[in-house]
Amino acid sequence: MITRSNAESAADSAGHAAQSAGNSPLLKTLAKAGYAVNGLLHGLIGAIAIGLAVGAGGESADQSGALGQLAQSPGGVFVIWIIVVGLTALGLWQVLQAFLVPGTDPKKVWAHRLKEIGKGVAYLFVAGTALTVALTGSADSSGSTASASASVLALPGGPVLLMIVGLAVLVIGGYFVYKGVAKKFTEDLAVPAGTLGIVTVGLGVAGYVAKGIAVGVVGILVIVAGFTVDPSQSTGLDGALRSLAALPFGVAILVLVGLGLIAYGIYCFFRARFARL
Repeated sequence: MITRSNAESAADSAGHAAQSAGNSPLLKTLAKAGYAVNGLLHGLIGAIAIGLAVGAGGESADQSGALGQLAQSPGGVFVIWIIVVGLTALGLWQVLQAFLVPGTDPKKVWAHRLKEIGKGVAYLFVAGTALTVALTGSADSSGSTASASASVLALPGGPVLLMIVGLAVLVIGGYFVYKGVAKKFTEDLAVPAGTLGIVTVGLGVAGYVAKGIAVGVVGILVIVAGFTVDPSQSTGLDGALRSLAALPFGVAILVLVGLGLIAYGIYCFFRARFARL
């Protein structure tokens, strides 16, 4: 029989183990490298989005497109392997943070854990996409998103489940916008003084707002896929950015979002330097 004291002891042991691993200088260094390579990917996605806006075509405006563009560059595969290592380390570090929870309020504890694990899983997913590109030379995020949506739709109550997933993604997008406008991201790093600090904060505001808009549109497309029971409507980040171009003044909107994603990418390099780890 598992008593409360035994459960608390196990939780304490897990917390101590997570703290020990999380304090590893090597893991912290690799996690900071993860922020940097995440910035590289967002910068490339932003550039691809601007290319779509001006009719240049090219790769998909998502992680797989950015990785595919890297794979075609001299030394690109080597860079992709660095991305795999960096994002894997960052993902593991975020998961470890889930067990380092200040306070005793159960609701706050679990909210913290879910947030950190969610971020960790997201980084690990992109690391997996990068690994696929490194090994095979290509990946299709849009196709994977549509396939995953089709799998959800096939479940009992699938359309409703998919709309709930889409709503959750939309909320995440809204949170990114809020985090940018309210400058909540400054809690994640030691903001430098002077002009460098002003630039860092400015990039963060523009970057988080742009990322939030892009993620929010992804959520809307997932909701539409659930409502229409059509998985082809769920096309991931690439489809979301392309759908922006179809709006009135869509080209200008897409260019601004692309510039914002580039700003977020540059901000990630600053975060790699000044992150609180």
